[in-house]
Amino acid sequence: MFRLESVKKQYKDFALDVTMEVRTGYVTGVIGKNGAGKTTAFKAGLGLIHLDGGEVTVFGKPLAKLDEKDKEMIGVVLADSGFCGYMNIKDWVSVLEHMYSNFQKQFFLDKCEAFGLPLKKQIRDFSTGMRRKLQLIAALSHDAKLLILDEPTAGLDVVARDELLTLLREYMEDGERSILISSHISGDLEGLCDDIYMIDEGRILFHEEADKLLDSYGLLKMTKEQYEKVEKEHLLRVKQEEYGYSALTDKKQFYMENYPDIIIEKGNIDEVIMMVSRGEKL
Repeated sequence: MFRLESVKKQYKDFALDVTMEVRTGYVTGVIGKNGAGKTTAFKAGLGLIHLDGGEVTVFGKPLAKLDEKDKEMIGVVLADSGFCGYMNIKDWVSVLEHMYSNFQKQFFLDKCEAFGLPLKKQIRDFSTGMRRKLQLIAALSHDAKLLILDEPTAGLDVVARDELLTLLREYMEDGERSILISSHISGDLEGLCDDIYMIDEGRILFHEEADKLLDSYGLLKMTKEQYEKVEKEHLLRVKQEEYGYSALTDKKQFYMENYPDIIIEKGNIDEVIMMVSRGEKL
């Protein structure tokens, strides 16, 4: 559905070099700290910045060969893009009707009403959360086959996030659509994504199926004596702590069965980010 192959972009103090893929029917998450390269990778994949190397393919075609119909099948939410602030939602309906041949006007208006967005208020007077809602509703309103969403839940309260995530789950129900999504809220990704990439300093450090991450990964908490005796073959990262050592593994069950005295916590996205970023490889 969507693939970045050895995509490179060089800036003065930052270099992007990534390979990632979003398969048909998958929700693929991208995690990483601020400045890690998430937004740059998304912009590269959309052709919004000039590449210094690599290739992007969408729907099996090189990005440069997408026609207008192909482009209509992509819905986008980026943090630094949006709607003209001097227009209101009713003004934008006519614009979206001209932009997209499959624009679903009633769906768009119904969702705006359901999310409490005023139709006649200038968008410049919207809160950050209201603008995010509008961006996502618009992206969902023209029968796109691929959604590229950069921090779509940023600025939303818990209830609004849940409502938007429900919309995304409904969008995926036919099995023929895909989503690429980044978020700094790990719970959003854990409950939505099929697989997850971790990016840091412009490079992919980690890629895993979400189910395996949640089921098989674990964080071992060990004293110095326990660490010296434990089998280290299945330890991915290790970090020295005041009490001894913490270690990330993708073979949690192995250590639960063979080292019952070691404290083993269930893995989650936040712990993976911390350990991959700060832990040491063995």
